[in-house]
Amino acid sequence: MSLVGKEFHWLLSVSAGIIMCKIVYDLTGAISPFLYKGYTRLDDKTRVEWKNRGFSTFHAVVVAAASLYLLVGSDLFYDGSQAESVINRTSSFSDTILGVSTGYFLADLAMICYYFPALGGFEYILHHGLSLLSIVQSLVSGQGLIYILMVLFSEITTPFVNLRWYLDNASLKNSRLYLFNGVALFFGWLVARILLFIYFFYHMFIHFDQVKKVYPMGFCTLLTVPPVLTMMNLFWFTKIAKGMVKTLAKSRHNR
Repeated sequence: MSLVGKEFHWLLSVSAGIIMCKIVYDLTGAISPFLYKGYTRLDDKTRVEWKNRGFSTFHAVVVAAASLYLLVGSDLFYDGSQAESVINRTSSFSDTILGVSTGYFLADLAMICYYFPALGGFEYILHHGLSLLSIVQSLVSGQGLIYILMVLFSEITTPFVNLRWYLDNASLKNSRLYLFNGVALFFGWLVARILLFIYFFYHMFIHFDQVKKVYPMGFCTLLTVPPVLTMMNLFWFTKIAKGMVKTLAKSRHNR
């Protein structure tokens, strides 16, 4: 694919990501009254966040599934499958996913800033900013895709986070679904955002001869952004763990 063709592909993918967010945002608002009768009684700010979390969940499912396929289901990163080093491997499909994800983060970041701080504080701006920086660099340079996909797969925890918020706002904190979701969130976060990041750093270590050949800014990003995201994940994990313990204790007390 020529450079012009690639640039058009990127632009199309990013636009598709933004349009996807808009469509799912509107669909969430349209179907929610049929799924939850109390939706119409929610205030405007809560309804905005309700719909925002709708496209957040959709994006998470799409990119997590695509990342899992590219990392495990395809032969893109298998040893010996390509002459290119593992750090330089890409495909048209992976470029599409990165473009769509870029569109999502742009749309979500725009909403976070517009409604600040209703949809999230500075930590969300930092998270989205670092994510955009990393994804765009990988998309343009064609390097470090395997690490971007690992991080994007960690978005698989987002549906559990959003479901907890939905149940909380639907006054279902005492339901069994809330309890089960909390446990699933704890273990999902442990696997996708703690253990996976440990493997992330291990993979970087054993492939450091390739990693250090990444262009300078990308190399610096690989060395700085993942540790920051890891610290944020650990911080949120402690809050999730405390919340789960509290919910389990309350559940036992109510028996």
